[in-house]
Amino acid sequence: MFTKVLVANRGEIALRVIRACRELGVRTVAVYSDADARAPHVREADEAVLLGPAPSSESYLKGDAIIAAAKATGAEAIHPGYGFLSEREWFARAVRDAGLVWIGPPAEAIAAMGSKTAARELAIRAGTPVVPGTTTALRSAEEAAEVADRFGYPVLLKAAAGGGGKGMRVVHRREELAGALASAQREARNAFGDDAVYVEKFIVGPRHVEIQVLGDAYGTMLHLGERECSVQRRHQKMIEEAPSVAVSPELRARMGTAAVAAAKAAGYVNAGTCEFLLDAAGDFYFLEMNTRIQVEHPVTELVTGVDLVQWQLRIAAGERLPFTQAELTPRGWAIECRITSEDPANGFLPSTGRVQFLHVPSGPGVRWDGGIEAGSEISLFYDPMLAKLIVWAADRSQAIERMHRALLELTIDGVDTSRDFHLRMMENDDFRRGAIDIQWLEKHLAQLTSVAPPADGVVRAAIAAALLAERERAAPRRSTAAPVAGDARSETQSGWLRVARLDGLR
Repeated sequence: MFTKVLVANRGEIALRVIRACRELGVRTVAVYSDADARAPHVREADEAVLLGPAPSSESYLKGDAIIAAAKATGAEAIHPGYGFLSEREWFARAVRDAGLVWIGPPAEAIAAMGSKTAARELAIRAGTPVVPGTTTALRSAEEAAEVADRFGYPVLLKAAAGGGGKGMRVVHRREELAGALASAQREARNAFGDDAVYVEKFIVGPRHVEIQVLGDAYGTMLHLGERECSVQRRHQKMIEEAPSVAVSPELRARMGTAAVAAAKAAGYVNAGTCEFLLDAAGDFYFLEMNTRIQVEHPVTELVTGVDLVQWQLRIAAGERLPFTQAELTPRGWAIECRITSEDPANGFLPSTGRVQFLHVPSGPGVRWDGGIEAGSEISLFYDPMLAKLIVWAADRSQAIERMHRALLELTIDGVDTSRDFHLRMMENDDFRRGAIDIQWLEKHLAQLTSVAPPADGVVRAAIAAALLAERERAAPRRSTAAPVAGDARSETQSGWLRVARLDGLR
């Protein structure tokens, strides 16, 4: 095992890796930007190195500075987490060329799966079913129209180098195609530096189901079952669970076999995820492979008992996987809610500010993977995800009730968050029945994010409290002398009574 690992990330995933290292007796080096100088991951690591200013292009995306920090501190390996440089083939290669260990798949596997068109070709050769579509980038709107006419509308335009919904457009009619293609190419170029876009048949009402794979350097490749990730807004996952209500043991085995075949075809080692669309008939189609640890990995950990991050470290250090496929059967049910600094009632606009107060849920079966604390400054420089709230229970209905309870316990003051949205999801009849697909949330978003008007008394009390706070801020400091008897504004008077009087209540 390594003696020291540099964690090339921030927030909750940096803390997750630091904790895994600590349990293995491995020292850690954090990296940080000016904006993260007081972040929890900086404090929790054994050492920390400043990379540069707040913008990620000047800090967390500076591969040369990260490698230099690893060498200067004596770290033997680099764990990239997710996002930032985690799926950059050139960075994995640069780490290896610098004589360090890359905790992730080989650079060649990242390259093989990094382009969605190349990944489709590889999956086809491996016998893994894919959504009907092109395997090369579109050269013109005319070519796109020819392909779309062949498949039939609607079709989906997708950035070849993309992810997270960037460079993606659904096209329902031929006359929309040229404009949508130009828009997708422009967004792809801005997001990934590559405007290559391809087209595939748009599957109506599918589920997003992904398979976790884990392989060592000795030829063993296993799958750890599926995750249901169909609750999505603008192609961004918001709630994940394992297993899926739509996947039987037989279907799990078939999807797992297909994922393992695709991973082996890419020469994959370490942890990765194959993403699939699953239609109502039980047919599944390969979408892409994420060549890194996933945000939603905790739900798989909770139902399998396998610490994926520790095994990333162990595999990179040369260990063999000690378990067999037959031992990896899911037990119970896990659900994860992504807690973001966004205002659902206002179109999920980002919310910034300081976390004034934080109360984290606890109790049986509750896990909090967070990257914030009271006093944390939330800026626009990075992804809005603050934390992940994960629960485990014996079955899905119990897991939903446990998540509902945990969300009620969660308190974050100072910034708007997605907590109330998740509460409403746990109360929603469709979700509770598992009757969802990747287009479900967009159809029901208004009812899940609308703000019901509070009762009149609550409104009056809130206004009164605000008036009182404003009056007290504007008032001069009071004397500490004893108040005059009968003075209604006495310092010893109940604050609640003063609020009631301001509100005209007796």
